Amino acid sequence: MQGELTLTGDMLLVLALLGLTIFAFATEIVRIDIAAISIMVLVGLFGLVPGDQLFDGFASNAVIAVIAVMVLGAGLDRTGVMNTVAASIVRYGGRSESRVIAMLCGTVGVVSGFMQNTGATALFLPVTSRISSRLDIPLSSMLIPIGFCAIVGGTLTMIGSSPLILLNDLIQTSNRSLPPGAEALQPFEMFSVTPIGIALLIAALLYSLLVGRRLLPKTGGKKAASPGRTKSYFADVYGITGDVHELLVTVDSPLVGMRVNEAEQLDGAPLLLAIQSTDEPRLAPPAEEMIWVGTVLGVMGTRDQVGRFAVDNKLRLQPRLRTFGSLFNPSRAGISEVVIPPGSRLVGQTIADARLRSKFGISVLAINRGDAIVRTGLRSEILQVGDCLVSHSTWRDLSAVARDKDFIVATDIPKEEQRPQKVGFAVSFFALAMFLVLGLDFNLSIALMAGAIGMVLTGVLSMDEAYQAVSWKTVFLMASLIPLGFAMETTGTAAWLVQQTLGLVGDVGDLTMQIALAVLATLFTLVMSNVGATVLLVPISINIALATGANPAVYALIIALGTSNAFILPTHPVNALIMGPGGYKVRDYMRVGGLMSVVYVTAMLLMINLVF
Repeated sequence: MQGELTLTGDMLLVLALLGLTIFAFATEIVRIDIAAISIMVLVGLFGLVPGDQLFDGFASNAVIAVIAVMVLGAGLDRTGVMNTVAASIVRYGGRSESRVIAMLCGTVGVVSGFMQNTGATALFLPVTSRISSRLDIPLSSMLIPIGFCAIVGGTLTMIGSSPLILLNDLIQTSNRSLPPGAEALQPFEMFSVTPIGIALLIAALLYSLLVGRRLLPKTGGKKAASPGRTKSYFADVYGITGDVHELLVTVDSPLVGMRVNEAEQLDGAPLLLAIQSTDEPRLAPPAEEMIWVGTVLGVMGTRDQVGRFAVDNKLRLQPRLRTFGSLFNPSRAGISEVVIPPGSRLVGQTIADARLRSKFGISVLAINRGDAIVRTGLRSEILQVGDCLVSHSTWRDLSAVARDKDFIVATDIPKEEQRPQKVGFAVSFFALAMFLVLGLDFNLSIALMAGAIGMVLTGVLSMDEAYQAVSWKTVFLMASLIPLGFAMETTGTAAWLVQQTLGLVGDVGDLTMQIALAVLATLFTLVMSNVGATVLLVPISINIALATGANPAVYALIIALGTSNAFILPTHPVNALIMGPGGYKVRDYMRVGGLMSVVYVTAMLLMINLVF
């Protein structure tokens, strides 16, 4: 570093915005994408980045590459490639739990190297559910190892995780602000990180099989919900017992003139799953549906509960299912688990506001949320990321839900593959994208977008489906934070922070500094998004390397890989996604993920120093 840096007004503004960003991300006082956009606007209003460069992030290679990767992943999913994968794992894994888990973890890890790890995990949730059901292996024994390997698998290539996709753009930004005489940093190639990623994936696999499984919850392991297991699944996992009954509303019943939601709130009311008034009988009656004389209600509960409710409300309990027999046939309808993913538009809405029955045909019977299972007052419950909704619906309606990006269906459901005839096109255009990057050395974003548009042109996806496949929250988060990173570089804020830090800690060895950066990246990614942590810490790490004579590219890579060390808390989107279906609690992540974090940092630093 050239001379002593003095704190300027622009630096103070950047530091204030940096603190505001960390506070907003850590507390989630507003959604993180809203926070990121607000910070970008403030950067522009304060003149910290020229106005004609403020929105360059939206056209950056990193953002375009992320969009293309999401579309490519959706195309592979739409053609049923994952079902072929599931069949192969069952065929070659046999009935050995260890072998099946190893094959699942290895497969999801490799897949995560070529698409976003959250998307890979979402694809494998129904695959894992199917295998769990067939082999009678609790989901709680499988999902944390799979989730951890999905996170680690993102380090196999430079397109496997958002931080690595973003890294080369951040390096280019840093090159514009290098001190005189400093050598420009070279961007990383597609497979520059592969030796490190392979070692990390092997370490995660061995840890999961040899140590992690012993630390997973031993009791109450959930089994996958599957068609035909509705009754036992309700009772064993969620404590919802009983059978389906029919109740006829008589002329004297106080329910006459009530709405469905009002009837559900009565004392002792069973679960109301179906209704038949003047129209055809149907499941998931809308909350505003009126109940009249002669209406038949399909309810679930114990015979005593239903009997008491019938007597109290002058309803006639039918001796058998005459109206709803076909609707409740397991081949047509049943139990499912639906997860609310990061970026869902439903986050922050109550179940009543979301109108899940009228819009999607699903009745929510319970919510598996972190440490608790919520079964009462469901309509007023505010939906959160990672909520696992235990629902009842027809398989046809659930198939439509599975195509909506606001949900991830974690249950293996009987449905036809959507476009298996297009699998050749999907695989071919994915291979084309890889060839353009590796064989012809095309720019990453151009190559990936060529594969993505090829899938659209050949009908693997429609253009609307391609738009739906993109997590616009991730896109805006990345694009909006890039100007803050640029401002940290150009105003000298990153260099000033490094100067102050080195003044406090003094002269420390290279390995000590690497460990400190890896720990710092881990701490940041536990309280904020990995994208945000990468944008904020890469400029600082590069300036530390310049000041201490270390390799700036290596220090930047430590940050980009370190922000994937997110195993201790369910704050990473992958961990949030599997928490509900796996029935995990926060302490499960802390117990299993604490040691995994140590293994990850050790293997990462060892391989980085061997390779670079």
